[in-house]
Amino acid sequence: MSSAANPQGVFQFGVAGMGVMGASLALNVADRGFKVAAWDRHPEKIDAIHAKHGHPEMKGTGSLAEFVTMLERPRRILLMVTAGAPVDQMMDQLAPLLAPGDVLIDGGNSWFHDTQRREKAYREKGLHFIGMGVSGGEEGARHGPSLMPGGPAEAYALIRPVVEAIAARAESGLCVTHVGPDGAGHFVKMVHNGIEYADMQLLAETYDVLRRGLGLSADALADIFAKWNEGIAESFLLETTIKVLRKKDPETGKPLVDMVLDKAGQKGTGKWTVQVSLDLGIPVPSIAAALDARNLSAMKEERVAASSKLPAPQMALTDEEKANLIAWAHDALYAARVVTYAQGMRLIQAASKEYNWSVSLAEMARIWRGGCIIRAKLLTPLREAFTRQPDLPNLVVSDDFAPVLTRMAPAWRRLVGTAVRLGIPVPVFSASLAYLDSYRSPELPQNLTQAQRDAFGAHTYQRRDRPEAGFVHSDWS
Repeated sequence: MSSAANPQGVFQFGVAGMGVMGASLALNVADRGFKVAAWDRHPEKIDAIHAKHGHPEMKGTGSLAEFVTMLERPRRILLMVTAGAPVDQMMDQLAPLLAPGDVLIDGGNSWFHDTQRREKAYREKGLHFIGMGVSGGEEGARHGPSLMPGGPAEAYALIRPVVEAIAARAESGLCVTHVGPDGAGHFVKMVHNGIEYADMQLLAETYDVLRRGLGLSADALADIFAKWNEGIAESFLLETTIKVLRKKDPETGKPLVDMVLDKAGQKGTGKWTVQVSLDLGIPVPSIAAALDARNLSAMKEERVAASSKLPAPQMALTDEEKANLIAWAHDALYAARVVTYAQGMRLIQAASKEYNWSVSLAEMARIWRGGCIIRAKLLTPLREAFTRQPDLPNLVVSDDFAPVLTRMAPAWRRLVGTAVRLGIPVPVFSASLAYLDSYRSPELPQNLTQAQRDAFGAHTYQRRDRPEAGFVHSDWS
């Protein structure tokens, strides 16, 4: 990829940042017949990619100025660098090199408020900025990701031929759409990742209850999950779980998952989702519980020490539980997953209203059907629900899911009850069930909460018999 031979103004698309995701996306674009200019501050990365793949439609340079001149106008550049300050630094370096009408796309997991600020700053310079969520990992980036671009409609029109060419293809169509203005794309990707946290934790809890409750091996669990994956519970994460459970450790011959330390990491998007939910007043307890579960897992030494002072209940499964636990787990997993998606969609709906984005929830379900990490069969009826009723207040009351949740709730309750009795933590199963029970309850005990607030802090309350009269205060002494 010698820069000396790079012609000017003939490359149709640029990718800046040749990490795993950047390189995979660049090669994907080149595979689709576009001439791709590549840049990285470490030119040897470009040389290594060229040596391995040797793509004739892709050329690179370590010079940012040369990289920009290689591109035809209006320039279309995908920025694939670490989220945060590096994005701002690259924007500052690129801005003087660009011309009005050029488009810069941030393909990282950036904080959506940063994307709003950046889009405004570039707009004031006559430049276009798009914040684009990319889901699917390395494999998806290389062969077909789910893409969530947000920014000016005219800028999306310029990049549309490229993103449509590289996006995953599902039965519902290309897994890309213009999500909305400024930070809409990165917000949707953030919530996507929050749902992913909860879905992964639900699978971990299912694995734990069946492993500890029934003593099932990794191979036996893989067999059960494989049957589930042929039905309504089908999903990419379940498929991935099956692969993980079947993998053997080359050193010991044991299931490799049994050799993995029980401490899960995170990169921040789950935390952002919970923070935003608090800002907007939209409860997402399933995602919050999944985040807490990862944080608790990091306390390995404390947990080991606590286990000697806080022994687990010495309980055995009843014959009924032994006979039905697997079936209960199947229904609980599906139902809790529906409730988790419902929370995520409600959060997107609220943000769309708050920021005037006009995000289509049906379209989000459609583009998540292929390429992305949370793709699952339930996204098809989810899309149908929001297609029929775009302003549906909550997925759990849709005609598609309310009867299913009602039918599966008894099994879900039995699973949670059995796990609690055995002392097996099921935070997301429990939080999801509590959310459903709270949402379906016409009466909640917050009348006492509000009375308490008025009693100690004169925060006032509304009377049940005449709420239209406004807020009043009482002397509770």
